Amino acid sequence: MPKPKMKRVNIILEDDLYEKARAVAFVRRQSISEIIRKALRQWMTKNIDKKSELVITEKEEKRLLKILETEEFVPLEEVKKSLGL
Repeated sequence: MPKPKMKRVNIILEDDLYEKARAVAFVRRQSISEIIRKALRQWMTKNIDKKSELVITEKEEKRLLKILETEEFVPLEEVKKSLGL
């Protein structure tokens, strides 16, 4: 199975958090990066809704940003009421 493509990311941690992560990584024989990837995956599983899962292309992103800048958004309940739903 091929390795997943990775991106390098710089993060800033407080000294005490870094030292704790370093100690846990040493004991578990894992890298700090792997511990952070696992924690981020778990956080995303609990916190990402369906809207956040959308993956958009650059063209779609530009279109979406233009819509967000120019369109007036109406609450869903108001739209349902106006459509008789």
